[in-house]
Amino acid sequence: MKIDWKQKLSSRKFWAAVTGFILPLLIAFGVSESDAAQVVSIVTSGASLIAYIIGESTVDASRSIPEDEDDAQ
Repeated sequence: MKIDWKQKLSSRKFWAAVTGFILPLLIAFGVSESDAAQVVSIVTSGASLIAYIIGESTVDASRSIPEDEDDAQ
């Protein structure tokens, strides 16, 4: 089974799962709550940026494809 990374990286559920995994690990390894909050903030910000870029590239790609084959000829 092949993973569709484009869809996965633009999924809010995926990034919520990533941060939900990272935060307890940081706390378990003794990282202060302040530092853990900063790491989660960075991951969340990066996720938002990645999702936006992928979403916009998908929209741009769909604009460049003709709607029917008559337009392409």
